[in-house]
Amino acid sequence: MAMLKAVMEVMELLDDGRVDGATVGDFFAARGLRTSSLQRVETPAGKTDFLALVIAGTAGRSRGGSRPTLGVIGQLGGVGARPNRLGLVSDADGAIVALAAALKLTEMQKRGDLLEGDVIVTTHICPDAPMVPHEPVPFMGSPAEMSTSLEYLVSPKMDAVLSVDTTRGNRIMNRRGFAISPTIKEGYILRVSEDLLTLMEHVTGAPPAVLPVTTQDLTPYGNGVYHLNSILQPATVTKAPVVGVALTAETAVPGSATGASQPVDIELAARFVVEVAKAYAAGRARFYDPVEYERLVCLYGSLDRFQGKGGDGHD
Repeated sequence: MAMLKAVMEVMELLDDGRVDGATVGDFFAARGLRTSSLQRVETPAGKTDFLALVIAGTAGRSRGGSRPTLGVIGQLGGVGARPNRLGLVSDADGAIVALAAALKLTEMQKRGDLLEGDVIVTTHICPDAPMVPHEPVPFMGSPAEMSTSLEYLVSPKMDAVLSVDTTRGNRIMNRRGFAISPTIKEGYILRVSEDLLTLMEHVTGAPPAVLPVTTQDLTPYGNGVYHLNSILQPATVTKAPVVGVALTAETAVPGSATGASQPVDIELAARFVVEVAKAYAAGRARFYDPVEYERLVCLYGSLDRFQGKGGDGHD
């Protein structure tokens, strides 16, 4: 299956005011991949369905093996903003990339191309998420608090994480396509992974783009400081290395904008995710250098305090 076909199928699936987690689960079940978990969260702001898909590797832990597990998180507020906006919103791209990658990996398995390690894909489905104020353009909110979302999106089984999120609502990354962040691990902004940069070059045929990261972006939502967006929020709840995969644009595009998803850009990001999954499972893609990380901790101590909310004494 060509990746662009997978992207188009997932976009068609999600561009529906009635879509929910069960709809997505049934879609994947028909392709031979059962949903690992499906959980609905309801709040006064609405409801959303969190789902997890596991593509088992030949030597992955789900089959008693020892190969590492890659987590792919489709980070977003919602796939739609009904009734304020009709149709698929820009914010949906994180879910589209994650699910398209899952579909591609599933089809690969059926054709005999088997990864060694497991891949866990998580995201959530909400066609009528709220909109929230943000500068320079409005963001998409979510019926679930971020802390609740992360409980379902981040698994302790993930040894490394790709967090995919629409990152167009800013004036920081002025390039259309996708960018990757430096590796984030327990409060440290580490060197950008050379292996991931190489894979990005191979996929795009162009020089790699790196998303700028600030200390604020490493901290949890709700602490009163500005965040570029939620792309690195998974790094606040895991010891695993996290790399953001950001869908970007040349201008500031609201997450609530419809007609703003670029299928070709999404295809590039999804193809990158799949290539990382292949290389990581085979031991050919490191997110960080563990020796250098331990040296940093030895010299400067732990920075895991940035994973908490800070000076009020709360984690």
